[in-house]
Amino acid sequence: MKIHHLKLLNFRTYERLDIDFGNYNIIYGNNGEGKTNLIEGIYVLALTKSFRGTVDKVLIMNNKDFTKIEGRIENEYLDDYKIVIKQNGKNVMINNNSIHKLSDYISKINIVLFNPDDLKIIKDTPNTRRKNLNLDISQIDNSYLKNLNNYNKVLKQRNMYLKTMYYNGNKSANYLDVLTSKLVDLGKVIYESRKDFVYMVNDIIKDVYKSITGSDGLSIIFKSDYDGLNREELIDRYKEIQEKDIMFGKTNIGIHHDDIVFKINDKSIKDYGSEGQQKNAVIAYKFAVLNIFKKIKGTYPIFILDDLFSELDRSKIDNILNLIDDDVQTFITTTEIDKIKQQIVDKSKLIKISKGIIREVNNYEGRV
Repeated sequence: MKIHHLKLLNFRTYERLDIDFGNYNIIYGNNGEGKTNLIEGIYVLALTKSFRGTVDKVLIMNNKDFTKIEGRIENEYLDDYKIVIKQNGKNVMINNNSIHKLSDYISKINIVLFNPDDLKIIKDTPNTRRKNLNLDISQIDNSYLKNLNNYNKVLKQRNMYLKTMYYNGNKSANYLDVLTSKLVDLGKVIYESRKDFVYMVNDIIKDVYKSITGSDGLSIIFKSDYDGLNREELIDRYKEIQEKDIMFGKTNIGIHHDDIVFKINDKSIKDYGSEGQQKNAVIAYKFAVLNIFKKIKGTYPIFILDDLFSELDRSKIDNILNLIDDDVQTFITTTEIDKIKQQIVDKSKLIKISKGIIREVNNYEGRV
């Protein structure tokens, strides 16, 4: 999978941008010049939202009414993708045909991104890690996102009915049983998808981490309330805590509590790992996901490494870059192009950004 061409209109700091890409792309310049805005445009085109966690309207340039992102994507065929974001919503199109459900659009363009904020996958709450799992799996399996959306709808309905039972003193649980049954059925499908995905990650991540750091022992533990329980046992478990659910007005068990734990030699990296170990573990995870895409979908996703090299020594940078297959379209943003091996610079499209202006460079003039 590759993006050959990108157009941005009124996107962040770019009033108009029209640019072609190669297989390797190095985007360099000082901080605050617009490097991340450029790769954010690619990301939004793929997944309809920013990796920065901002609301859509923030993507629109100041004093403009809308932003438009267009790209030509090569997968099995060449297709044109377009997203138009206005103050009151967004529209997505493929080959000028409107796609009415975002869930039917997501998974068409696959992206794996590393950004310094991805350390939150280890440091932050279980909710952050679930969102990351959901993003990765939904790109591989379109039905996963639909099941997840349906699960969240049923969960909301169940929680509302629990509150109604508490405030009205309603002891009839017939409708609650119906909602619980739906929740379990959807939850089991999502649980199995997550479990299988983490299993595949673990099959790869240990070797990748060793290739980067020279050290063994990285693994991911998947934790779920559904672990080891069949449908009947889960239904019984919900009945056991029914009074607690009613009292608190919420569903206290389910896949909405799932979590993953990164460990090195059976010790939590969140609690015992250094900043460097955490960063290398997340990078190893991203490479594992990259290879899972290839295994399942038959093609690599677009790979974006945003500000990868900050606080990494040259040997680890070389080890990371050596892991990238030549078939992977790769984007690297950096303030320190001198840290990138000459062989990679020589085969890359060089894009210099200075004061928000993009210039394509034939040869890196700063290298001796």
